[in-house]
Amino acid sequence: MLTTLFDILRQADHGLLLALNGLHTPWLDSVMVFASQAKSWLSGYLLLIVGLAYLFRRRAWALLPIIGASVGLADLISARLFKPFFHRLRPSHTPDLGPLLHLPDGPGGPLGFPSSHAANVTALATLLCLLLPPRYRAAKGCAVAWATLVCLSRVYLGVHYPADVLGGALLGVALGFGGAAVYGWVGRRLARPVPAPTHALQQV
Repeated sequence: MLTTLFDILRQADHGLLLALNGLHTPWLDSVMVFASQAKSWLSGYLLLIVGLAYLFRRRAWALLPIIGASVGLADLISARLFKPFFHRLRPSHTPDLGPLLHLPDGPGGPLGFPSSHAANVTALATLLCLLLPPRYRAAKGCAVAWATLVCLSRVYLGVHYPADVLGGALLGVALGFGGAAVYGWVGRRLARPVPAPTHALQQV
């Protein structure tokens, strides 16, 4: 029973990969390669840092390191811990699927589960959705759309199975919630009133 279920999931994973990768066109290749390269978003990250620093003021000194730590942990855990542990080859490196794939951005490294790209962007998007005030619904929507585009690009480019992306996204969501909880704890500490000073000697 378990073997049959695993086979069904594996076939669905492969089928969805081939379907998305098979949509390739020259203009879509350019869009997906752009979306998948971290350097493409450097200016956006800088603007995000400036915007968060302005919005959160002195609390940004706590928020920005927590965001950096959450995204850094997503990358570290996915690349250094999970990928060597699961040792699942990328589809671009498997003998049965590799020759069938269109690889406009190259085959990538050998190991694929979970997707570090998916973990990183999902951790950041989750934090933004949880911590931005409700009036910033448009910004939250853009964060989710951006993370979704990056995740889809990894499958479209043939360097990750959908399950790789899903695993990375779940890791990113977990770390995003963890980062938001840490920020909430720090925020409560910052908001706590400072006790009035006491004097060791009191006047009689």
